[in-house]
Amino acid sequence: MTRDPAREGYDSEHVAQQCIFLGNRVRRNEAHLSRWIRREAITCYRVYDCDIPEIPLAIDRYEGMLHIAEYRTFTPPDERQHLWRMDQLCRAAAAALDVPHENVFFKVRQRQRGGQQYGRIAETGHRMVVTEGGLSFAVNLADYLDTGLFLDHRPTRSMVRTLADGRRVLNLFAYTGSFSVYALSGGASAVTTVDLSNTWLDWVEDNHLLNFPDTSRHTLVRADVLEFITGLKPASFDLIVADPPTFSVSKAMQTSFDVQRDHPWLLEQLVRALSPEGILVFSNNRTDFRLADGLEKLAAVQNISDKSIPRDYRNRRIHQCWLIRHPGRD
Repeated sequence: MTRDPAREGYDSEHVAQQCIFLGNRVRRNEAHLSRWIRREAITCYRVYDCDIPEIPLAIDRYEGMLHIAEYRTFTPPDERQHLWRMDQLCRAAAAALDVPHENVFFKVRQRQRGGQQYGRIAETGHRMVVTEGGLSFAVNLADYLDTGLFLDHRPTRSMVRTLADGRRVLNLFAYTGSFSVYALSGGASAVTTVDLSNTWLDWVEDNHLLNFPDTSRHTLVRADVLEFITGLKPASFDLIVADPPTFSVSKAMQTSFDVQRDHPWLLEQLVRALSPEGILVFSNNRTDFRLADGLEKLAAVQNISDKSIPRDYRNRRIHQCWLIRHPGRD
């Protein structure tokens, strides 16, 4: 039988050894990234990305805080003992990075369906403001499984800022609107941000006002994205950002959305809405996602996944990303 250390007993000696391994690794990782962190002027980054298979954690630093997520793929034989082990590992990581233990936020990530990952898991109201690319963003490390800022899309956001100058930008499945803020900072002539959640749209507005007092270039739309895009006029946007969920249920349209099954239809709608020189930035985080055959008849497709994943991510399959244009456009 294959040995599975993640399921083994929780004897204190074994856990103590794992704590030493983890502490050494996160300390070394941050030292290795330090010059890059200063050059990029970022305050939020990943310091550990499941580097050691027996310790399946993702550890992100948000300035003086740590956000630690366990990637759980099994049911622990003893939940209480398992959480004790996780607590010891969290303490070891915090000590190695000189972060007080009370500044550690721990989550458990398991396979989700639909929008479960976006649901509220606590009611602390915790908020802090962090900086990235010279911009400010509100994050909440306590109340949701995700924090409000997907760190793995840092290079994609920067690219959107570069592309946005003078363009009409549409941000779909917008979450907390970081792509919209980057587009505005890049000189977009107008930005339309679409999401179904009032919670996320309020957060988008907060992020906007953290950076720009003028809201005249930014329109927020509460709508089911799948319904919204069917009403788009041809050539109505010059830059579209679409980072859809892997799976969701559309109550308005009484149907489900599966990114693998439905992305050809989605891309057809969005390419139709692009101006002749327009660009669609399409991304998703389904690990086994494959772009459908035959899409080259619909559009010119460029895979930029490797360029879109930042240096602090060991997992180079955290997401996939493409630039899509009208056929014949480079």
